[in-house]
Amino acid sequence: MSLRYILLLQRDLQKAVRFYGDGVGLPVRVITERWAELQAGKSTLALKASDGEAYCTTGYSPVLAFDVEDLQATLMRCLERGATMDGAIQHSTHGKVAALRAPDGVMISLMEAGSRDDE
Repeated sequence: MSLRYILLLQRDLQKAVRFYGDGVGLPVRVITERWAELQAGKSTLALKASDGEAYCTTGYSPVLAFDVEDLQATLMRCLERGATMDGAIQHSTHGKVAALRAPDGVMISLMEAGSRDDE
């Protein structure tokens, strides 16, 4: 068994594609008026234009966690494309982690591997 894709319903598909593509850095594989697929390692992040507001209610959401090579650069790209920080960058023995909300409200975790010595 394998995970085919993760599907997120979107109010604004084009804005979401810019955020996950240009901001997070996921390569766009497919894009149409109502559907997009972005490569996320061995997985696919699928984005679908919502058929109604009820499908995009705010509240609990999945958390998408991404390993990134340059946390600061990725974070800045995401913020420029409408993300908001959810607390300060955390430093641990495993690296640096930033928590943010994508423009669509989905929680995003960005982690740059490393150690406290890298600060």
